[in-house]
Amino acid sequence: MSDSVGDGKLEVKQASKEVKESENVAEKYSAMTVSKNSDVNVGELSAAFTAVPTHKSVKKIQFANQEEKQEFSKFPTKAGRRSLSRSISQSSTDSYSSAASYTDSSDDETSPRDRTQLNSKGAGDFCVKNVKQAEFGRREIEIAEQDMSALISLRKRAQGEKPLAGAKIVGCTHITAQTAVLIETLVALGAECRWTACNIYSTQNEVAAALSESGVAVFAWKGESEDDFWWCIDRCVNKEGWEANMILDDGGDLTHWVYKKYPNVFKKIRGIVEESVTGVHRLYQLSKASKLTVPAMNVNDSVTKQKFDNLYCCRESILDGLKRTTDVMFGGKQVVVCGYGEVGKGCCTALKALGAIVCITEIDPICALQACMDGFRVVKLNEVIRQVDVIITCTGNKNVVTRDQLDRMKNGCIVCNMGHSNTEIDVASLRTPELTWERVRSQVDHVIWPDGKRVVLLAEGRLLNLSCSTVPTFVLSITATTQALALIELYNAPDGRYKQDVYLLPKKMDEYVASLHLPTFDAHLTELSDEQAKYLGLNKNGPFKPNYYRY
Repeated sequence: MSDSVGDGKLEVKQASKEVKESENVAEKYSAMTVSKNSDVNVGELSAAFTAVPTHKSVKKIQFANQEEKQEFSKFPTKAGRRSLSRSISQSSTDSYSSAASYTDSSDDETSPRDRTQLNSKGAGDFCVKNVKQAEFGRREIEIAEQDMSALISLRKRAQGEKPLAGAKIVGCTHITAQTAVLIETLVALGAECRWTACNIYSTQNEVAAALSESGVAVFAWKGESEDDFWWCIDRCVNKEGWEANMILDDGGDLTHWVYKKYPNVFKKIRGIVEESVTGVHRLYQLSKASKLTVPAMNVNDSVTKQKFDNLYCCRESILDGLKRTTDVMFGGKQVVVCGYGEVGKGCCTALKALGAIVCITEIDPICALQACMDGFRVVKLNEVIRQVDVIITCTGNKNVVTRDQLDRMKNGCIVCNMGHSNTEIDVASLRTPELTWERVRSQVDHVIWPDGKRVVLLAEGRLLNLSCSTVPTFVLSITATTQALALIELYNAPDGRYKQDVYLLPKKMDEYVASLHLPTFDAHLTELSDEQAKYLGLNKNGPFKPNYYRY
């Protein structure tokens, strides 16, 4: 008993000592008043207190009048002072000028367009954020190469033949480490490349720098304005003494720019390779109007793109993008995925696995029935708009989420897009004086209604995974290999094989791309016997499925 009492006295004594010490500290800091007679280091004191974040750190901007407020809504950033060029066709930048969006603090620096940069060889035919980041970008590219063995294998197999010798390829894709491996493969196969970005937020600046250092003419940086976006495309195409004869596009913006602005160049193009739903749709529109004067390859609907990139890539990257930006916990969350194509299927699988309650919106009865059989409820967005926690668009369509629906969402609802085009969410309707935009993180905006309701908008409605996170390298290897083979096929095709139309990738080529990736898994294919091949009516070496087969 005496021991326990003694211990209690010791604890009380120790506690009173700690209280006294804390009081002394409080007195010390309260006495540190800043005055002309004070010996306190004002800089250290200021730093000590300003280092603590508070909810008051975001200051509201006061406007002198309504006109000033409206002007700010149009051009709230430094980038907005650039004159905006109008889109020449319905494009992935139509929903609203990116110049009127909030951007990172790095935008306070001089625009890359206003600076002259040279690589180590003295060349300056590029425009990137900072060419001095090339060493970091090279490391990123080397890491990507380790998981893109099939593309490297293709590079080694065809490097001696140079099947793209004489090809002058102008490209408009996401500029990432994985794309860099593709670009350098095309160069190794004999092509000359000039490149720009299809998305104003997805460019990895250090990778763009590494490509510029290696001699590829790259015009892109993260956080471009719309004016910058079209300027970069034009600089890629319009070079004295250089004329493109192949196009690799993602979204159709480059194709339409060449078609509208440089018709003479467009007529001489030997082939176009397009990898997105949006871009393919626009190619078919040109073809239907008899305005497509060159053959084009629809890579998006190839099996290796649809069933791997669209499905598996989105299945893994949707969660990465959402968690990086919002820290959201998905268990029990009410989520609506608009569209149950391959992208929608991938997103739903991932969300369901984490315990989210997922509903689907669909226009196609076949896709809707698939969703039902997979255990998802198919609804109209208006039926659940007031209860939903997260909305993800995956359709490639326009105004899938309207202003009226945004008005009726509950406080804190997260809205984002996984389709290529940023037209799916009606972001333009949110650029009005009565709504306040608050940038809370990179690519995360709170749109605040007059009653205080907030909607969390990610990447301003642009592609979530490549704008806010990264995507799996291996699955991009499949798409990149498909793109490379499509370019080789179109460039080397004899006259008459491909007419002025849109074509699907030959089945044999799809199978070849898949076979290049099987060694990664130590997978061994079974071979048909002569008798079996004859029974099925197949060549022993493929193709093994007819074009109409649905995997």
